[in-house]
Formats: sequence, C-alpha cells, structure tokens
Amino acid sequence: MSRTPPKQKGDPETTGHSWDGIEEFNNPLPRWWLWAFYATIVWGIGCTIAYPAWPGISRATAGVLGYSTRAEVAAEIAAVDAANAEINARLETTELTAIDNDPALVSYAGNAGAAVFRTWCAQCHGSGAAGAQASGYPNLLDDDWLWGGDITAIHETISYGIRIEEHPDTRFSMMPAFGRDDLLEDEEISQVVNYVMSLSGEPQDPGEVTAGAAVFAEQCSACHAEDATGDRTQGAPDLTDAIWLYGGDYERLVETVHNARYGVMPAWQGRLSEAEIRAVAAYVHGLGGGEATATD
Repeated sequence: MSRTPPKQKGDPETTGHSWDGIEEFNNPLPRWWLWAFYATIVWGIGCTIAYPAWPGISRATAGVLGYSTRAEVAAEIAAVDAANAEINARLETTELTAIDNDPALVSYAGNAGAAVFRTWCAQCHGSGAAGAQASGYPNLLDDDWLWGGDITAIHETISYGIRIEEHPDTRFSMMPAFGRDDLLEDEEISQVVNYVMSLSGEPQDPGEVTAGAAVFAEQCSACHAEDATGDRTQGAPDLTDAIWLYGGDYERLVETVHNARYGVMPAWQGRLSEAEIRAVAAYVHGLGGGEATATD
C-alpha cells in the first residue's frame, strides 16, 4: 500500500490533489507561457475589432478595416469577368454555326460550357450528360433529340426552356392523357402500346398489333408522324428507335399513354448570360450527339 512521502524542506505548497500517494505541487506557470497566453488574448481582441466578428441581428460587425471575404470573392469574379470580356464578346457576336471554325472560341466555349454544365445542368442530366438515374432526364450524348440536335436548336432549347409558361418563346407541346381523359378505352391503350412496342422490338401481345396500328393512325400519327418517326417541331419523339425517355416496357408505356408526360426544363435566358448559354450549347453540341446544321 502506497504512502505519502514526507514533505521536504523547500517544497512548494500542493494543490491538495493526491493520487496513489503522489501529490501535485502548486507551482506557478512559466513566465514565457503566461506572456504568450496574454498576447493571444490581446491579439484576439484586436482581430474582433479589426475584422468582422460579432454577430448582429442582420449581419456581423464590419470591423474597422472593412474587410469582407464576400467582397474579396466578388472582386476575384469581377477580375475574371474583365479578363474574359473580350472573348465573351466574340462568343456572343459570332454566328453559332461558325464557332467551330474558330479554335480559340472552341477551346474557351468547351471549358466555360463544361463549368456552366456542371453548375446548372448536371443535377438533371448527370455529371457526364448521360441523363440522371431517374427516367425523364434526356441523355445528351446520343443523337436522339426531341427538339433538334444542331447547335442552333440546342441554343434555343437552353435559352427558352421547355413548357415554361412564364417564357413567351418556350418550346411547348402537350401529349393528351388518353386514359385519364377518357379519350381511349383501356383495351385501345393496350393495343396501341403493343403496336408501338412492335416498331422497335417485341410486343407483349402480338395479337393486338394490327388493331393498335389503326388506333395509332387515328389518334397518334398527327404528332408522331404516320411512320412513327416523330416530329421535332412538336417535340414528339421517334417511336421506332428503341430510345425511351420514360421507359419502353409495357407497363411504363401504358402509363405514358394513359396519363401523358409533361417534362419541363428551365429557361436559362435571363439567368445565364448570352455568352454562358452559347458556351454550354457549344459544349453539349460537342459531346458527341450534336448534329450538323441543315446547310452543312
């Protein structure tokens, strides 16, 4: 069993703490440590006076130096904008179809457009532009375009959006809800779905294909064309290529015909600058699925 050692002459007072017979001396802290500690207190008070520190109701105190991290970031952004002002002006005034003829514009638009895409578009179209995991978000890497895939059409889609009622120039079309609005009977919906499935694969019920063709000709061909290859002026998809925005199995096609689809895309005009819209249009067009213009 341990015992407290006898106190030696000259030993300082103890703190009164004892553990296993060991007592803690009440020695003063080293002077250098105390002065360093006091200096940090003075430094901290000085920082709260010089820089934003004390929270208020609407904002923190500004500090006597008037420093602001927000202002610093804003200044850096302004400096970048100033440095890119000349090439942005060129991008805005160059014909969309002529951008590919200017290597400097191609390089700049590719990099700037990729940055815009990652910031504003990747949430729906995926970071690699192959479409998000959920259905209804188009793959921008293939050559299947609802509203056209040349750079002019892509620029128009980005600028005006799709089915945005607030924008007068938005791309707009509406598929009827054939089942919900009692335009077709359930049997007719099943027939036309089997017909559509037969255009690019195997129908669920081959016996309904012939009757479905008649339903299609009467109810669907006005938008999707008589040969079901679609109509880009209306955003009506090609039903013969086995590429499906909302899924091409029997159940999901029935859901599409019964309730219709009403996908929307924001109009970026007014939210992005014209140079940013042109840059991201050029970036998307260059991903691999972009089409040449009719005059190329």
